[in-house]
Amino acid sequence: MPTLDKQILVSVDAVGKHYGELIAVHEVSFYLKKGEVLGFLGANGAGKSTTMNMLCGVLAPTRGAITVAGYDVVKDPINAKRQLGYLPEQPPLYRDLTVDEYLDYCAGLRGIAKAQRSQRINETKQRCGLSEVGRRIIGQLSKGYQQRVGIAQAIVHLPALIVLDEPTVGLDPVQVRAIRTLIRELAQDHGVILSTHILPEVEAVCDRVQILNHGRIVFADDIAALSAKMAAKNLLLSLRQPPDHAALLAIPGVLAIKEIGDLRFLIDIDESNHPAERVAEYAVSQGLGLYELSPQQMDLEQVFVDITTDEVRR
Repeated sequence: MPTLDKQILVSVDAVGKHYGELIAVHEVSFYLKKGEVLGFLGANGAGKSTTMNMLCGVLAPTRGAITVAGYDVVKDPINAKRQLGYLPEQPPLYRDLTVDEYLDYCAGLRGIAKAQRSQRINETKQRCGLSEVGRRIIGQLSKGYQQRVGIAQAIVHLPALIVLDEPTVGLDPVQVRAIRTLIRELAQDHGVILSTHILPEVEAVCDRVQILNHGRIVFADDIAALSAKMAAKNLLLSLRQPPDHAALLAIPGVLAIKEIGDLRFLIDIDESNHPAERVAEYAVSQGLGLYELSPQQMDLEQVFVDITTDEVRR
């Protein structure tokens, strides 16, 4: 067993993947600790799937090193893969088997001794909310329950790392909430990498976020830092009477003003010298009929677009 910081489950160090002159992934580095959910984001063609395939041992990196629970994915692939549970976007289910039959088959593939399988399968079904459907045919289950079965096969061998690819695609809101709760529960005993295009899912589930663009990581931080990027950078001002633009621009903290119609204005602000109170005082003192003054917070989708767009412009 290799020496390892017990908290670090995954280490990806300067990993790259080249196809001739095409660089699909360029020196990507990140880590994952036990108890964390890492959101892995990227537009189509960003290199996200290639990175996940290298992490799971499907592709060999051109350069760099990947370890899972201390095992090198290239040098010691069998032991590395024993530490990994994977749910692809299309769960690898045998729809004509019952849940119990399928999980018994998966447990056998994972090398769990026959004498231990029944207990392990029962524990896994309990964790995934499948205890009541063990004898049901998988193909007759709802989409939400099939996703649970897919997660169950990924964790039946108690891996250190769980990789989930779009686990809530196609689910209804109740099913989505249940799967997100399950992911948070799994993170208590494992490390989880969540690859998704559903941005609200990142806010709801993840502790940290990696955004990949053109094969490079362009953002890597925790949810608090991402929330800071979403903080309001302008104010929406609505008035009954037209203001003096020069007077508004003279207010400390006001950087620019854009009229967006019907006496509504978008004011760019200096966040270190927030002018909201001074703008309100000006509007009231001048009798302009202050109707609305509200911060305009960016949503996660806009932050994602801005981050990836800014990187392209550089």
